[in-house]
Amino acid sequence: MITSIPASRENKIAMHRVRLAPLFLALCTPFMAWAIDLQPNDIVAPPPDKNLITISYLNTENSTLYRNGSVGNVAPTRLYKNPVIDTQSAILRGARTYSLGDLPAVSYIQLPYGTVRPAGSLSTLSSDNGIGDLTIATAIWPYADKANRTYVGIAGYLISPTGSYSGQKVFNLSENRFRTDLQIGFQTPITERIDGMVAVDTMWFGGNSQCAAACTGNTTNASLMQKPLTTTQLGPIWQINQTFTVGASYFYVTGGATSINNYYQNNVVNTQRFLLSSQAHTAIGRISLQYGRDMEIKNGFIQTRVLALRLMKDF
Repeated sequence: MITSIPASRENKIAMHRVRLAPLFLALCTPFMAWAIDLQPNDIVAPPPDKNLITISYLNTENSTLYRNGSVGNVAPTRLYKNPVIDTQSAILRGARTYSLGDLPAVSYIQLPYGTVRPAGSLSTLSSDNGIGDLTIATAIWPYADKANRTYVGIAGYLISPTGSYSGQKVFNLSENRFRTDLQIGFQTPITERIDGMVAVDTMWFGGNSQCAAACTGNTTNASLMQKPLTTTQLGPIWQINQTFTVGASYFYVTGGATSINNYYQNNVVNTQRFLLSSQAHTAIGRISLQYGRDMEIKNGFIQTRVLALRLMKDF
């Protein structure tokens, strides 16, 4: 579970006009995905004393805007006629596996570099590029039965606001706030070659006191607060042979409503999505490919594509 990558929709989006800015933020905030998406066998405990380097490419696209489960009637402006939001990130991660007492454990540090670009009817808004927020994480396995392929893992994540951010911009790569996440995962066999996995994580958010353009629509700073966001993910993992593994995951995300200057925005996240995964163990390392999208969304810009390509090498 520690080899997972937080999905990279971590960018504040809002309106630049005063009269529409709070509404825009209320609708855009659920567009971000803060869940810790897992790859096949991330819940399997790793062997100790390994160094791991992972290089990833992540691309997402979001489009149609929803409010309370419906399209339209979100705001009287052409800004929402054909919105497109494209994000791309290159992510570098270094990890070390070890034993914590008798328990398997792993820690990593991760830093992204990327760009967020509005297009379509949002093309008049500025894009942003640069370094994203730094993630530090540690996972331990209180139960790891390799012989019976059954594992329970617990992971903690700290995401610090080290990335590119300007309160005067609508789009930012950084959240400009600390975030923490606690995740627990379980994996066990269903058949000889198919395992089942389920994981639940909850993310807590610090405050952003420099939310100007995204919250007030001008240069006046406002305080942005957010309720915890909980994600449940589950699905089968099929080991085809010693080289190839595939998996499918269903996600249900809920919570995460925001407040601006203590004014509740009524924008609870209630999203269902899927993620298809494939892995190949090769001589150059483990190559992973994932593709997914939202199936149903209550508030925000629906995600029409998430594509992740990774290469992990141990030494």
